[in-house]
Amino acid sequence: MRTTDSRHVDEAVGEMVRVLTPHVSKDWRQHRAGTLEWSCWTTAAHVAHDLLAYAIQVAARPDSGYLPLDLVIRDHASPGDVLRIVAGCGRLLSDALSAAEPTARAWHWGPTDPSGFAALGVNETLVHTFDITQGLGIDWRPPAALCAAVLTRLFPDAPEGDPAQVLLWSTGRADLAGRPRVTSWVPKAAVG
Repeated sequence: MRTTDSRHVDEAVGEMVRVLTPHVSKDWRQHRAGTLEWSCWTTAAHVAHDLLAYAIQVAARPDSGYLPLDLVIRDHASPGDVLRIVAGCGRLLSDALSAAEPTARAWHWGPTDPSGFAALGVNETLVHTFDITQGLGIDWRPPAALCAAVLTRLFPDAPEGDPAQVLLWSTGRADLAGRPRVTSWVPKAAVG
């Protein structure tokens, strides 16, 4: 399996936009995103925020914490607007990853390489797309190849099995036969 990189981010964001665009006429604020306390709108805005935060970390390379910034999406933004913002933030992360040397490091609970930030971006995009689809009543599962890449990079101790099911289990969103439900998790993005 190849190292997670900008192409994985592009694929994950493209998949989010593809699966959710046909449902932008729904009121995302009125639907809770899966088991989260957030609405579908807030969850999509959160994805955009995280993708931007990861891009800034990769570009600025701070070594001791997250830079003090937040993405503010105006309240009147439609679901379609939010998806366009997600796509833009995904492109910023992808571009930052493409420009970074593999040896570059930035802070995410320790020194993290570009591959780690790519996996973080893919993970956030996939699991929160799942949350939103659950809230909007859309039958969707994250793509197996992207899930496998995330599991390899961020959850190296995850059990064998269907990559989508294992990723959803690893992030507390699904059951996995013979294993207790996960209630907290920490992706292992930092490198030694």
